[in-house]
Amino acid sequence: MTVTINGATGIAGVNGTATLPAVQGSDTNTGVFYPVVDTVAISTGGVEAMRIDSSGIVTGTVGNLMLISGTAQAQPASPAVASVDFTDIPSWVKRVTVMLNNVSTNGVSPPLIQIGSGSVTSSGYLGVAVSMATAAGITGSNATTGFQISSILAANVIHGIMTINLVDSATFNYTASFSGGCTSPVNALVSSGSVTLTGLLDRVRITTVGGANTFDAGTINILYE
Repeated sequence: MTVTINGATGIAGVNGTATLPAVQGSDTNTGVFYPVVDTVAISTGGVEAMRIDSSGIVTGTVGNLMLISGTAQAQPASPAVASVDFTDIPSWVKRVTVMLNNVSTNGVSPPLIQIGSGSVTSSGYLGVAVSMATAAGITGSNATTGFQISSILAANVIHGIMTINLVDSATFNYTASFSGGCTSPVNALVSSGSVTLTGLLDRVRITTVGGANTFDAGTINILYE
């Protein structure tokens, strides 16, 4: 392999591998290499630890901490949608954060977050959602079809964060908790739950109980690590 050293363009001609990186120090199996076009990677101990592609997406091996944001999805979409999906989540992810900003729907069904491996899981959830209002007091409900965000039956504007965590990679058990609130009427919202998947999480869906209502305002995004 020919190596070109140019004062203007630098060093070129060596892609390297995880076991023999193109750029290395005294440790010959640790450094920088170029696995495919428009992608740069870093290896440690002869094993790829992370890579960055042309979109700026960072991925890593199982067990590594990578903080990656999804693409924010503003509502209403055109046409309006009854669910917002985030897919292709890497298998090494241990935690997903779902962020809701000024989100509302066109109906009265409470918002619901579902996760899945290969397909969305819509049953087998255990959990509770609680609403604390100054006028109506405390109300709560259980949900088995997803992680319910709210127990109130009204088209409220919701703000908050749900965190979904991998508990056991051998049994694919996940827990989730939500903290947030809504306006008109004023409510504080909290919820928690758990579910066991058939494999490692690779998708998240934001929908409503029953799945019929459509989103008509707000922005939804995720962060995974």
